[in-house]
Amino acid sequence: MDKEVKEGAKESDIDKLLHLIDQTTFIGFRDAAAIKLMYKTGIRISTLGELRERHIDFDNLFLKLDGLALKNHKFLKLPIDEEVAAILKVLIKLNDGVRNHFGTGNHNVFITQNGLAMNTNKSSNCASSKQLNKYAKRYGLKNINAHAIRRAYAESLLEKGASVALISKALGHSDLAVTTQYLDLDIEEVANNLRDIF
Repeated sequence: MDKEVKEGAKESDIDKLLHLIDQTTFIGFRDAAAIKLMYKTGIRISTLGELRERHIDFDNLFLKLDGLALKNHKFLKLPIDEEVAAILKVLIKLNDGVRNHFGTGNHNVFITQNGLAMNTNKSSNCASSKQLNKYAKRYGLKNINAHAIRRAYAESLLEKGASVALISKALGHSDLAVTTQYLDLDIEEVANNLRDIF
């Protein structure tokens, strides 16, 4: 029996959310950076909490994620665009000021307003998830959560012509069946794509 495919976040809702968040505050800017990074790379929210400055190759515009930062413990290299790189550079500079003020020492990209790593307990994604839920409720946006943003990334890759196998690798999935659960392909779409191959 097929599982019901959960819907990905709509790009318009993500854009609306990014527009509504007050990015003049540290927390607002950090959260907007997190949402943008998740949407542009498809990384899990737990990976976001483990992301360190050393994972970002600003010269070549890649995230280079080692096994410690990923659920499947394998290396993953994902491209980032110049906009995301610029946002991350600003965030790192803001982080330095926060850490200096509170005397904390870490190299996490996403930190609390007190300069601490956001992944200080077993539920490393809890703080980020709570922020997303808070924004979704505050602004009346449906389907804004970490999994929906990740699905939106997968759907975006599919729309751009990426194969399911490539999308699976980009998402860090160990099984194609998991990836197909992220994608909402109806019967007609599958049939037409297969006809194009033959």
